[in-house]
Amino acid sequence: MGGTRFIGVYLTKVLVEQGHQVVLFNRGNKPAPVAEVAQIHGDRKDPAQLKDKLANESFDVVFDNNGRELSDTQPLVEIFQDKVQHFIYVSSAGVYLKSPQMPHREGDAVDPKSRHKGKHQTEAYLAESGIPWTSIRPTYIYGSGNYNDLEAWFFDRIVRNRPLPIPGNGLHFTQFGHVQDLAVGMAKVISNSTAIGQIYNISGDRYVTFDGLAMACAEAAGKSPDQIKIVHYDPNNFDFGKKKAFPLRLQHFFADITKAKTDLNWTPQYDLVSGLKESFQNDYLASGRDAAEIDFSLDEEILGKI
Repeated sequence: MGGTRFIGVYLTKVLVEQGHQVVLFNRGNKPAPVAEVAQIHGDRKDPAQLKDKLANESFDVVFDNNGRELSDTQPLVEIFQDKVQHFIYVSSAGVYLKSPQMPHREGDAVDPKSRHKGKHQTEAYLAESGIPWTSIRPTYIYGSGNYNDLEAWFFDRIVRNRPLPIPGNGLHFTQFGHVQDLAVGMAKVISNSTAIGQIYNISGDRYVTFDGLAMACAEAAGKSPDQIKIVHYDPNNFDFGKKKAFPLRLQHFFADITKAKTDLNWTPQYDLVSGLKESFQNDYLASGRDAAEIDFSLDEEILGKI
């Protein structure tokens, strides 16, 4: 489900390289990332259309990459209930309840008010459905093709020699996982009986502070950490409305990936700086974003108050 954006692109390429026959279900707005991959066009938000398009199809494995709410995934499960060997769902580490003890582990409490609560509701439904399922919980995903402004937020300021306004004291720990490592980990779930009925955190194997992330992005962009200016501020002194002045949640947010490494025989191949270099060279510069016009109005508001 999906397959022409970010995670789906990488996963499709990994699966094809491994010799799997892959079919994508999407709206057909973009071409398949690999020429020989077939596509079924449709709107997953329309359960009747889903059943019309997929009821007579036969697959061994279904990857649900873009289901956000239970209503997105339940029709799929009903269609493939007794037809698939494995149903693999992409959830999020954002389901975890904020905790004074870190890192997050798969059995930790979830936040019923999280903006990702639909993903946890889906996980709970899968556990009761009887379908052979596995759920993947990434933290922050980065790499070429990222449509979320994560690493790009830092690059925008670094290449233009602008200050980086970072909320708090810059010492909150977070975690980035490269999308290629995520795709390989997801593929490792296939035909792994140990993974059935399990949840796996998949991300990078190191944690990094906000300031450390800025420094790593500087290194990836060919600068030394002492060439950037980090400005800390108290976000409680500002009201940005629905706009985001900083791309990461203001809390410690990182997860233990030991279970995935053990059960799936998987290890991330990208360290943070090498992954950021890949993204900077192959996406940020390649797309011309370094020369694009960027809205720094929130930065100016913050810097003007300090």
